[in-house]
Amino acid sequence: MTKAKSEPQPASVADAPCVFCSLRDATTIVMRNSLAFAVRDTTPVTALHTLVLPYRHAPTYFDLTEAELAAVNDLIWRLRSDIEKDDASVKGFNVGANVGAVSGQTIFHCHVHLIPRRKGDVQNPVGGVRAVIPDKMRY
Repeated sequence: MTKAKSEPQPASVADAPCVFCSLRDATTIVMRNSLAFAVRDTTPVTALHTLVLPYRHAPTYFDLTEAELAAVNDLIWRLRSDIEKDDASVKGFNVGANVGAVSGQTIFHCHVHLIPRRKGDVQNPVGGVRAVIPDKMRY
């Protein structure tokens, strides 16, 4: 597997303590395994919006090892099942990670968003993740 190099971080970001590293032992962890953990997003897009993070401070998704990728994926699948059991109104999910400042990444510790979706949560969901560039969401 070829690894891409992370883009340099602004000095103010690189020197700041990592907010996600401080969550490794938090009581707010909803699920964990040996290499990754999950917490609910503090500014959720929808109810039960969850972040899945590696314990190791890896700046982006592409910096994860194969074992970390497997651990993150394991949690995503288990969380999906739990969320669907807890909330029958959930009918879909968006799964994604922002990689680099130009994609909107603001915290440079890899985190994958698991966003539960419900019928009617937006007027027209066509385009899904393509909506990150609004002109491209309709096709």
